[in-house]
Formats: sequence, structure tokens, C-alpha cells
Amino acid sequence: MNYSNLQNNDNLQEQMENMKQAQLEMRNNYICGATGIVVSGFMWLLSGLVAYNYPPKQAVWTLLIGGVLIHPISTIFNKILGVSGTHSKNNALGNLAMEGTFFMLMCIPLAYGLSLLRIEWFFQGMLMIIGGRYLTFNTLYGNRLFWIIGATLGIAGYLLYSLNAQSYVSALTGSIIEISYGAFMYIYSRRTQTIV
Repeated sequence: MNYSNLQNNDNLQEQMENMKQAQLEMRNNYICGATGIVVSGFMWLLSGLVAYNYPPKQAVWTLLIGGVLIHPISTIFNKILGVSGTHSKNNALGNLAMEGTFFMLMCIPLAYGLSLLRIEWFFQGMLMIIGGRYLTFNTLYGNRLFWIIGATLGIAGYLLYSLNAQSYVSALTGSIIEISYGAFMYIYSRRTQTIV
């Protein structure tokens, strides 16, 4: 092994250590995303209740408007729970979080377009879109549980589509999944939290 290979190995190890530190900061400062997951689950719950009691089109708008409020509300809860709810400007994973958000936002018109064909498809499409976004959270937080959350939401969306589930059933399913995983993630995060 020559000197340049050793130097490349040192650079790779340094980059991996930087990645681990960035993930640790994200886990600690956002409680491993638990508050965002739970707040999102409550937006699904609210949308499901609206879909059950009113025309499902109103539930679509409830979920869309509620979705816009997830980050600010979860930031407030993070501060109440004693974490910053922000990351340092030099944390490279902050860019990935923003890119994932923009990708998700670009997919929402697809789900809305589905709703014009059949209103129930909006909620099933959104389960799949949000599930796909959670897959990137493994990289953000360094926790493979996000692959399970993402897969659970995606599979639920597909199964609900296959079963021709009503809008409120799909929304309430999203709620149950996210609130359950969010609560688990909160407990897990608090038990394993390491100070940066």
C-alpha cells in the first residue's frame, strides 16, 4: 500500500466521522425527528376526521395546509422539550433535509392530480410520497428505522389503493402509523441521546 492510498483512507475516515457527527447533531437537535413525525400524524388525524364528517375535498386541503404547519409546530415542541430544533449552518445534512422537502413538495401536485380522478387516491398517493421521503431520513439521522417507517407508509398506501379504501380510512391509517412510530422514536431517542 503506498502513501497516497493511506492518505485516501485517512480522508475517507475523516469524512465518515464528519458524517457521524452531523447525524448525531440532527438526532439530538430534532429528537431524531420524533416531534415532526408525531405532528405529521396529528395532521393526518385531523384530515381523517374532516374526511369522515365533511366532503373529502375539504380533507385534502386540511392535509395540505396542515402539512405546511408541521415544521413550525414541531420546532415549537422541540423547544418546549429542551432541544433547539435547528442545526448548525455547516451541517451538510441540512442541505439533504431541504432537498428532500423540495422533492416531496414537487410530488404533491401528482397526488392532487390523482384526486381529480378519484379523491381517495390523493391520500393513498400522499402516503407513498411521504413514505418515500422518510427513506432519506436514514441518512439524515443515521437510523434505519426510517426505512421501516417509509416502507410501512408506502405499503399502506398501496394496500389501501388496492382495497379501494375511503379517504378517511387512508388518512386515519397514516395517522396511526406516524403517531405510533413518532412515539416510539421519541422514547428511543431519549434513551439513546448523546450530547454533541
